[in-house]
Amino acid sequence: MNPRPQSSDSIPVVETDRLLLRGFELGDFDDHAALWADPDVVRHISGKVSSREESWNRFLRTCGHWSFMGFGYWALIEKETGRFAGQVGLGDFKRDIEPSIEGTPEMGWVLATWCHGRGYATEAVQAALRWVETHFGPDCRTVCLIDPENPASIRVAEKCGYREYFRTSYHGGPTILLERCSARS
Repeated sequence: MNPRPQSSDSIPVVETDRLLLRGFELGDFDDHAALWADPDVVRHISGKVSSREESWNRFLRTCGHWSFMGFGYWALIEKETGRFAGQVGLGDFKRDIEPSIEGTPEMGWVLATWCHGRGYATEAVQAALRWVETHFGPDCRTVCLIDPENPASIRVAEKCGYREYFRTSYHGGPTILLERCSARS
């Protein structure tokens, strides 16, 4: 059977000086699977690399957000080379976490190791937040979850206006909940 993938044309494209944020395409799956199979990438996310099957399920979940929620994740593409750099965006994952964040868009970013330390995460999150403010208003509250052992992501979040509001546990590990309540944060 030949799949007939829907176009990602309805997903907004956002550009920065160095990055293109666009909807995922079926052809991005191998890069997506490689991203989630990299131990350095998942070290502070789950600590466990994903199989190709697990990556496919995550890929479908990532792509489905746009259809149901009106927001989701973008594929990050380095403009100069066309190389896949990772993903950034918003999700509502119905996480079993206290305090509950259900119904609050959760900002997330995952970058390939080749582009760590280049400022791409901050650039991509700032661009995604500009899109959020344009479409949901400047006072739209977003949250993010970060492993306390991940100082690089904590710095990205802080540069983008996120502030810690609660320490909790998620899937048996310590987690920091951060929030960003407005463009003036």
